[in-house]
Amino acid sequence: MDSRKKKILVVDDSALMRRIVCDIIALDDRFCVQDMAANGIEAVALLKQNTYDAVILDVVMPKLDGIGVLMQIKELGIDTTVVMYSTATTEGAATTIKALELGAVDFIHKPSTIMGAKTESFMERFLSILECAVEQNEAKQERSGYVKVSEKVKMPVTEGDSRKIVAIASSTGGPKALQEVIPYLPADLDAPVLVVQHMPEGFTASLAQRLDELSPLTVQEAEDGMEICKGNVYLARGGKHMEVAVRKGKHYLVLKDGPTREGVRPCANFMYETLGTSEYDSIVCVVLTGMGADGTQGILNLSKQKDIHVIAQNQETCAVFGMPRSIVATGMADRIEPLDNIASAIILNAGVQ
Repeated sequence: MDSRKKKILVVDDSALMRRIVCDIIALDDRFCVQDMAANGIEAVALLKQNTYDAVILDVVMPKLDGIGVLMQIKELGIDTTVVMYSTATTEGAATTIKALELGAVDFIHKPSTIMGAKTESFMERFLSILECAVEQNEAKQERSGYVKVSEKVKMPVTEGDSRKIVAIASSTGGPKALQEVIPYLPADLDAPVLVVQHMPEGFTASLAQRLDELSPLTVQEAEDGMEICKGNVYLARGGKHMEVAVRKGKHYLVLKDGPTREGVRPCANFMYETLGTSEYDSIVCVVLTGMGADGTQGILNLSKQKDIHVIAQNQETCAVFGMPRSIVATGMADRIEPLDNIASAIILNAGVQ
């Protein structure tokens, strides 16, 4: 075995799925599957004995499931980077959100068919997520010395008839990051909140439900034709682009299929661009952790039509600095903040009623 290759542990109760995952990993000569496990108990035993650059961990397994493995990793103090391999069933999606809370860095949506796992698009997505996981593992030592600084602010009260909205874009590492932002926004925030989080269909409902349980604001998965109101957070539905329309002075959500953009659907660029024709006077654009550059072009286009304030998550607290890096590189970012300052920065610009 080439010692220069990154060592991967594959954990799945299906022998066929383990074989498929191994075949995909073998396509990239930077990685190798060092070990495989058929259940969580076997996985924990291997993790006690060996060090891996990343772990691909199934969610639903007999004897000890993915959540149980993550809890054992935490209790035993094992330093490893975990990517969940999960289905979009109601149970699988909810468990995946829980796994991200417990420390998994990302998840791969397990296709519903074997043929789906053999498509070029799925294999590219799989290897891209694995690459990010390995990079995060390598960056852990640098980040270990980073100290969070919380910013305490007096909540400004909005005066006049200014109409504001907050629009957030996030991707890899986003579900966990959103749990450090949305729950810290007050119920009387003087603006509704739109969120585009790159997730497949089936997962956004579980994420919205979890955020709603944690938050003073009402968080819900977006529905076509839903009116946008203060006191609410609207999470773009997985697999659908989310746009904003105006009818008789009121704003509504429009969900569309259409082709992917930036390789994703939903795409934050669409959300930002349609806000350009809205009746909102001021838009707070927030770019959180994520691969790629989604959000940048949309914000650039929006800036030509509206008064905007751009907040980007800083590199030290990002799982992946791609999306924030892209907007920062344009010079459009008004503030570059650690994750635990993002909510305060939003409040400073949106105000309270």
